[in-house]
Amino acid sequence: MAGRFAPRTARPPLPHRTAVPVRAAGVARGAAARPSAGSSGPADETPLIREWTPPGPLDLRLVLSPLRRGPADPTFRMTAAGEFWRATRTPEGPGTLRVAARGDRVGAQAWGPGAEWLLAGLPALLGADDDPDAFTPYHRLLAATRHRRPGLRLLRTGLVMESLIPSILEQKVTTDEAYRAWRLLLRRYGTPAPGPTAPLGLHVMPDARTWAMIPSWEWHKAGVDTKRSSTILRAVRVAGRLEEASSMPFPEAKARLELIPGIGPWTSAETLQRSNGAPDAVTVGDYHLPGIVGHALADNRHATDEEMLALLAPYEGQRHRATRLILLSGRIPERRGPRMTPGNIAAL
Repeated sequence: MAGRFAPRTARPPLPHRTAVPVRAAGVARGAAARPSAGSSGPADETPLIREWTPPGPLDLRLVLSPLRRGPADPTFRMTAAGEFWRATRTPEGPGTLRVAARGDRVGAQAWGPGAEWLLAGLPALLGADDDPDAFTPYHRLLAATRHRRPGLRLLRTGLVMESLIPSILEQKVTTDEAYRAWRLLLRRYGTPAPGPTAPLGLHVMPDARTWAMIPSWEWHKAGVDTKRSSTILRAVRVAGRLEEASSMPFPEAKARLELIPGIGPWTSAETLQRSNGAPDAVTVGDYHLPGIVGHALADNRHATDEEMLALLAPYEGQRHRATRLILLSGRIPERRGPRMTPGNIAAL
């Protein structure tokens, strides 16, 4: 988790085609608009549109960056022009969402069978269900960071498996190894995202059946050991039951996920932070986070999980938000040793 939620400088914009402009008259405010009958172009490149006015300051980069699994994530792109592209598998099927700020409003376009579902969930995705005012800072560092980052809101995707599988891939390995595995598996077994996404290389995550059919040697070639691949296979066999966790309170959702052998507190927290927008889903068992929190709040870069939880105790109910603010504060301990050496089992 540590460091992955801090915004990074956007890469140079990739070439992409401009979507067919769509305007529909008489559409109720906040509803998705269908394209007019006279729109030209392929059906999968004709978007539905929606505009939404957030209830307060909103920084799209801060809100959406937790969805990106590395700079080459096949499901997510950020461009220097301020556009955010997301390809995902909704309950209605594959869908692509493009989001951009338009003054004090947010404009969105969506393609594919899941377009309506994505536009209906746009406010929740951008933190409409989040309540930043529920957070009371007890440390000067957090108060100052919140003041500098008023647009931080906790997203809610409403989708469990799309966050659970990459979180399992990130267990006990470097982020580079996990990002590589996610990228290779999606490009091989995912499907091209609907809409004008070919130049961006966006892919939709495989469905549960496809994940279950991936042969053992393909997991191996992607650098995924048997422990992690077996956990994913156990999860996709009950994907429908796990998706139900997206509408559960945090304690019940956490318990539901951790019924699967191989899914523990670290993985469930990393998942529910995104799928449920859980403000108290603090990541326990992370390699870096306890030291970052300890350094920021108590000048203790060697803090344990127990010491981290003690430091975060005043923020009970908002501990995930507190850690997000700490990561955004810039008060990160300097590295004093070599980076962990990535493993590579593909050649074995």
